[in-house]
Amino acid sequence: MKKPSYHLHGVHVTNEVAAMAAGDAESSRTGPFQELNDECYAEFLDEEFDAKTYTAHVIHHAVIAEHLARLAQGISQLDRELHCQVVARHEDLLAQATGIESLEGVLEMMQTRIAALQNTVDRIRTKIVDPYNKIVVRTAQLARLQVACDLLRRIIRILYLSKRLQGQLQGGSRELTKAAQSLNELDYLSQGVDLSGIDVIENDLLFISRVRLEVENQAKRILEQGLEIQNPSQVGTALQVFYNLGSLRETIISVVDGYKSSVQESITSALDIKVLTQPANTRGAPGRAVIPVPGNTATFRAALWTNLEKLMDLICAACSQVQHLQKVLTKKRDPVSHVCFIDEIVKDGHPDILYIFWNSITQMLSVELQKTTEASTFLKQALEGEFPKLLRLYNELWKRLQQYSANIQVAPVGSGSGLELDLTTPENDIQDLFTSTKQDYDPEKALKSSLQPYEAAYLSKSLSRLFDPINLVFPQGGYSPPSNDEMDSIIKTIASELNVALVDPGLTIAVAKNVAKTVQLFCVKSEQLLCTQGDASQVIGPLTEGQRRNVAVVNSLYQLQQAVSKVISGLALPLDAERALTASLESVQALMGSAVQPLLMSVTDSVEAILITMHQEDFSGPLPAGDKPDMPCSLYMRELQGFVARVMNDYFRPLQCLDFLYDSTEAIAQRAIALFIRHACLLRPLGEGGKMRLAADFAQMELAVAPLCRRVSDLGKAYRLLRSFRPLLFQTSEHIASSQTVGDLIPYSTILHFLFTRAPAELKSPHQRAEWSIARYSQWLDDHPSEKDRLTLIRGALEAYVQSVRARQGRNFAPVYPIMLQLLQKATSGT
Repeated sequence: MKKPSYHLHGVHVTNEVAAMAAGDAESSRTGPFQELNDECYAEFLDEEFDAKTYTAHVIHHAVIAEHLARLAQGISQLDRELHCQVVARHEDLLAQATGIESLEGVLEMMQTRIAALQNTVDRIRTKIVDPYNKIVVRTAQLARLQVACDLLRRIIRILYLSKRLQGQLQGGSRELTKAAQSLNELDYLSQGVDLSGIDVIENDLLFISRVRLEVENQAKRILEQGLEIQNPSQVGTALQVFYNLGSLRETIISVVDGYKSSVQESITSALDIKVLTQPANTRGAPGRAVIPVPGNTATFRAALWTNLEKLMDLICAACSQVQHLQKVLTKKRDPVSHVCFIDEIVKDGHPDILYIFWNSITQMLSVELQKTTEASTFLKQALEGEFPKLLRLYNELWKRLQQYSANIQVAPVGSGSGLELDLTTPENDIQDLFTSTKQDYDPEKALKSSLQPYEAAYLSKSLSRLFDPINLVFPQGGYSPPSNDEMDSIIKTIASELNVALVDPGLTIAVAKNVAKTVQLFCVKSEQLLCTQGDASQVIGPLTEGQRRNVAVVNSLYQLQQAVSKVISGLALPLDAERALTASLESVQALMGSAVQPLLMSVTDSVEAILITMHQEDFSGPLPAGDKPDMPCSLYMRELQGFVARVMNDYFRPLQCLDFLYDSTEAIAQRAIALFIRHACLLRPLGEGGKMRLAADFAQMELAVAPLCRRVSDLGKAYRLLRSFRPLLFQTSEHIASSQTVGDLIPYSTILHFLFTRAPAELKSPHQRAEWSIARYSQWLDDHPSEKDRLTLIRGALEAYVQSVRARQGRNFAPVYPIMLQLLQKATSGT
């Protein structure tokens, strides 16, 4: 109860003191103390007032006696003021003194209670510290006992395992995996403890170290032997040993690195220019440098290719062993933990060992080939000049690896000697590097990437070899096509380049593209020799010099085309290579066509000019007297036959390309038949004698066009039209209109033109109504091949006839008119 009392009383005392201080401050401003507010006393109110500084200042700046008097007066005034304050507040001061005594009593009481609390704490500490110290001691004893027990258990287990290990060693390789398990357990027992200085197991520890080294060496020998003879049982046993020893991953990495080093040494040795250029007899003068000379280039290249073949054999063997190792790792599982060994190798996202090994091999080949060829021009020339041989070695290596991959996928991995197989994993889940291409990695492309510089150089030289004979036979400013011997040289070069390139489909395609460029160059050179002037198309006199040159150019183009086609059919070329060569031959065919096109056009025009002369002959006569009149063919037909025979003998016979020739002249024959029938239908008037002569002309027309084709029957529709039209000459108009050939084989417009010949003169033909010449009308028909346009013109002629009859107020139409009108309606309804 005193503490609250003290607190309240203390608050009361504090309030009184505050009130007194406020009153003193007020009186000091209004009473006698106001005299002290002089500036000379203001410094004494500063909180940072320093007596020494003030004294020094006064001594230097004022009269000391006067200042002392003033200070004495101030002190006296302060004494009086204090006395007045004490007298005026005597009761309050006594009350404050009483409050201070009460505060001292409360403080004494609190001190007593603090002392009592301290004594209580000391007693509690005495009761806790001793048990705690005892617990600490007992805990330390327990920990040491546990360590000692653990150590004793380890020692006992080590002694037991050491004795068991001795027995396992006597079992030979059959107990090797069990010995490895024991060593693994011994390693576990030795982890985290210091076993040095323990006499009872000192010899055992030395024995264990020696045995571990012996087991590792023996396992390495078994692994090397198993990989060499491709024995999965031995490989599996060795892998199980290393897995039990806890060093499987490190061992596999070491084995693969060993293969890498071996291949690296072999690559360096195979491409060592010093070894390759060293003569067989090395007993030369000391200090003399051995350099390759042209005399031993063959020996140098023979040694190079022998070394490269051995190198490919070594790479194949190393890849096979690494692949076999990965196969066993993929199939092998630990019999205790059932962990697949390959998972230990490729964990943490590491790629499989075969991928790592193959990637390293391809990089080694690229680096070493680049380095050695940069250092030796002999080696570079050998690899570039005989690149197909190098590519063949690469392809054979790749095929052998693929074959081995296929065999190892099919062949089961044997069991025995502790080899546990992963029978639950499907075979398809195991992706083999050489038989299943990854999405982002092509192993074959990686292998051949080192060949790209040599392939480019070889293709460049190959193109030069192909271009050289063409440039030789087509000199600048020359006008003569290549001779047969020169053509043989060009063709032999093409065949040789393609034959050499057959070792690889990709190389074959590239060389085929070079051959296509060569054919294109030949076409360009040949086109420059062609004569395109007027004498190239003349058909009046004998062959001109320009026409002879054109024939020679076409023959050389045909010879090239036939030779390249024979090469394509004789070689097993890839499809892309065959397409490239075939496309180049199309340009040859096109150039041959353009070379003879002016002559063909001139022959076609001459044939048409001869046929149009039939209108100058008289076909209106009656039948000659006699039972069997002999109707010779017309003059125009004899002229046509003579012209065609002369053209074939003089202009086309020198061409060697008969198939190409007939393909071109058959179009002339078809055109000639079409023109003959057209003009035969336009003959007016046509008498019975004219029909007989025209029938003879139809028969002679087959003979006229026969030289232009292999067989006249090969002309197709034109030949059938010629044969079908001849009987119609003597049939009635009604039979003609009802004939099955009309509309199907013979166009309606052609029949209508023919029926005009049987009409009276009042029924004018379309060209007569339009007042066109026969030549102009024939040209119009060529310009309007549509049957609809021709029938429209014919309809106009018939309508004009109707108007003329009505104009003269005729009552009857010509007998042929209704038939023609019926055919016209049938034709228009069908179109």
